[in-house]
Parts: sequence; C-alpha cells; structure tokens
Amino acid sequence: MTYNKSKQTLKFHYNSILIRDMCIHFNFDFKKAAQSLNYLAKKFGGKINKMKAIKLIYFADRYHLRKYGRPVTNDEYVAMEYGPVGSKTKDIAENSSFLDTIESEYNKQYIEKQDIYDIQSVHDVAMNVFSDSDIEALEFAIKYFGHLDQFQLAKVSHAYPEWKRFEKKLESGSGSVFNMDYEDFFKDAVPGNEHLAPLEGKDLFVMDTDDKEEMLNYVKEQMELKNQWEQIPD
Repeated sequence: MTYNKSKQTLKFHYNSILIRDMCIHFNFDFKKAAQSLNYLAKKFGGKINKMKAIKLIYFADRYHLRKYGRPVTNDEYVAMEYGPVGSKTKDIAENSSFLDTIESEYNKQYIEKQDIYDIQSVHDVAMNVFSDSDIEALEFAIKYFGHLDQFQLAKVSHAYPEWKRFEKKLESGSGSVFNMDYEDFFKDAVPGNEHLAPLEGKDLFVMDTDDKEEMLNYVKEQMELKNQWEQIPD
C-alpha cells in the first residue's frame, strides 16, 4: 500500500508507533504511566508497593497489546532479574532524575514515593487520559494478579517468552538489563510452567491462534504504514 498524499492530509494515528532495529516500539505516554501508578495506588488503599505496581502495569500492557494492538503506557520494556520492567514507568515511579521537567512536575501532582518501596497517591486519578480499553486492561491486571505480592508477581512474569529468552543471560551474569521486543509479547507461556504456580498453572493470556496472529500482523502493518508515512515529504 503506497500513499502519495502529503503528511498534512493523512489521518492515520501513527504517532504512537516507532520502527527501530526491526523491532516494534511505541512512543511512551508519561501521563498514562503516571496515572496508571496513581490508579493502582488508589485501588490498593492509597498506596502500593513500587515493584508490584510496575508488574501489574506490565500485565496490563501485555493484555492490551495482545487484544487491541498497543500497550497502555507504550513503554520500553527491559528484562531484569525480577522480570519485565517498563523502564520509563520505573523512572516515573521513582521520580527519577532521568525525567524531564514537564514529566517530573506532572508526576509530582499525582504520586510520590512514600519510602524506597511504596508509592502513594496524592491526587485524584485524571481519568481523561485513559480509554475504556486502558481501564479494562488495568482492571484485568488487578482482578487476576492483584492478590499476589511483588515477589509472586515477579515469579509469574518469568513464565512469559519475552523474559524467558534472556533468562540464561541474566543467570550467567552476562548482563543485568536486556531490551525486550514487543513481538515476543504475542507468544504464549509454555503450559505447566512452574512460574505459573501462583496462578494454579494457568496462563491467563491465552488467546485464539488466529486472533493472535491477526493482531500481530495488524501491529506490523501499522509499523509499515508509519514507515511509509515518514518517507513522505512535508
């Protein structure tokens, strides 16, 4: 499919999709990341363990990507010792010096570190940043994973192929952080994986093979269309 129109006339919403190193990437949405942390803190009585929140957002992002073709936060995921980590969501949760001024000031309006382990909500959630499907994904994570503590969640996250591919490297000490590819998020956990024990061995992300392939192809198609769009002169 080729587009000969100018950029000004194209109505596609490709601003969220990036193409780099032949992998699927998205433009990070810092407001959704901050509000996701805030939403989860509210759901758990006003505060939540930082690692637990980051893991729940990972499960929400995984769910939303597989069902709707994009994550909630559009974060860059890395594989670390305790599982997949949304690297920029982690910066938001820690109000890291890596945040720019706009991100940091926005963040401070809604959440703050209570101590080195917990995040506290300090303002009502700005629900307008979310779509209905974003909330659906967050509620999915809460419903099926919210009863687990941060270490149980880390264990469960080790069941999924996007982390498993780096397991040996992490165990060998050849590195502590590895960039993950969203395409791997479309792969299923191996049935009976020991890491799924806290969920009674169930992979809660299983979907019809045809639906999964269709959604992955849709995401790849969007990547290609964005690539064509970026080649169009202004």
